[in-house]
Amino acid sequence: MNPAVRCQNVIKVYDTGGQKVTALNGINLDIAAGELMMLVGPSGCGKTTLISVIAGILDQDEGSCEVFGENLLNMRSRDKLNFRAHNIGFVFQAFNLLPSLNAAENVSVPLIINGMKRVEAERKAITVLEHVGLGERWTSLPSQLSGGQQQRVAIARALVHSPRLIVCDEPTSALDHETGRNVMTLLKDVAMHKDRTLVIVTHDARIFDFADRIAEMDDGHIIKVKDSR
Repeated sequence: MNPAVRCQNVIKVYDTGGQKVTALNGINLDIAAGELMMLVGPSGCGKTTLISVIAGILDQDEGSCEVFGENLLNMRSRDKLNFRAHNIGFVFQAFNLLPSLNAAENVSVPLIINGMKRVEAERKAITVLEHVGLGERWTSLPSQLSGGQQQRVAIARALVHSPRLIVCDEPTSALDHETGRNVMTLLKDVAMHKDRTLVIVTHDARIFDFADRIAEMDDGHIIKVKDSR
């Protein structure tokens, strides 16, 4: 059975004012369907760059990264956008909620991008908000929600179009211990079914026990992959 994600010799180099910085230096990593994989390591080691390549937000310079058997680097821009819109959900560290839209409108954005009518999209968004415990707050603006509630809206937005791959960048970094574990329980319970795959970048050792496997990164390399149990 093919893995959900397969990275082979992935290299990514940034040019910062004439100085080249190698963010990813020959990454090899397979992530199974239905797996919760965490990427850990010091700041600047390449974790966010790696998930951005996996999610098709960044193009690598060398190597290949296949998601469900598709090499995103070889896709035309429109095809890549379409593939991401249907298959990938991304939870950003800063939430990236639109401040002028209420919770249901924020969550419905991926559905509208995929062509669903606004009324139907918002109806489905409210259903997903109910799953994350925010059904009664669907009319609230982001400014009217706590950090934990905003994070749950961001998670609902990542889940609403039923993607097969969900990628999260530091989902608990701004949350207290109890709220952080509640968010991880939510991700594990809501996201991890039907062979969905979850990849999480984190510094938060308090949530390591939620992972199936943990990939340790340093200086653009994966130095160890281990079972978390």
